[in-house]
Amino acid sequence: MKSLILHCKKISFAAMLGFSTVTFAIAQDTTPAKQLFGAVKLPAVSAPEAAGFYSKGCVSGAIAVPVDGPAWQVMRLSRNRRWGHPDLIRIVERLALDGQKVGWSGLLVGDISQPRGGPMLTGHASHQIGLDADIWLTPMPNRRLSEDEREKLSATSMLKGNGLYVDPDIWTPGQAAILKTAASYPQVERILVHPGIKKKLCDTVKGERAWLSKVRPYWGHNYHFHMRIKCPAGSPSCRGQEPVAKGDGCGDALAWWFTDEPWKPAKKPTKPVKPRKPVLLKDLPPVCAQILQAPGPNSAAEVTLGNGG
Repeated sequence: MKSLILHCKKISFAAMLGFSTVTFAIAQDTTPAKQLFGAVKLPAVSAPEAAGFYSKGCVSGAIAVPVDGPAWQVMRLSRNRRWGHPDLIRIVERLALDGQKVGWSGLLVGDISQPRGGPMLTGHASHQIGLDADIWLTPMPNRRLSEDEREKLSATSMLKGNGLYVDPDIWTPGQAAILKTAASYPQVERILVHPGIKKKLCDTVKGERAWLSKVRPYWGHNYHFHMRIKCPAGSPSCRGQEPVAKGDGCGDALAWWFTDEPWKPAKKPTKPVKPRKPVLLKDLPPVCAQILQAPGPNSAAEVTLGNGG
């Protein structure tokens, strides 16, 4: 009986992905992993586990941040990327509520992860193990946005024109306050922002500055900040990053971003470049195959924060 139940689960999963039971095993070896993970609409109902590295892995036991909360709204709902390890989702909730205490109106939540993580169909090399969240630097409006607005509304760049520096007419103490709040959580490993935003913080933050070490300059990220948490307990195969360097990060490493070097166009190859091979399921941690085939809940509501998730 047990083997029959397991067989039925495999049939249901294969059907959900549009494969026959005969071709599913072949699909694991030939179908890009992003297509397999991108087709799954609900998470694996199992113990929470972040497996692999931020840019090469998956997540089980993910839960969803509610579409609307007392201090947040989720954007780009059609992407179905509001899922994450429970530790991260609770931090997003905490940040939204703590942010209001420091004058931030609320969070506009961007991409977190797919229901079971893994490579995404579009965008993001990371966000694969449920430990990354994009938070818009645009303050939340004092009304609920419609679904159409959540799809079409653009985030506001913090930069002046196409330059490297923050626009003083757009930047407010609120952006600095929400970044400091996020960096204050011990679970937060690092926060990625545009180099111009990092410089703005370096030039204006007074008093205690140790939290600035977690705020790291990186390409893009002028519209939002990328919050990443450490590998959580119960995730033996999760691989974290090297700890951030001590100090505020406002020295030579930041100055490099304001030279020509980081922005030079890539050199054109002298020989034809072979297309990159797609990432397959076998390229991910072995547990990801089990997570991909694990049973899911009956509905998203069952695994949404505050609804038993």
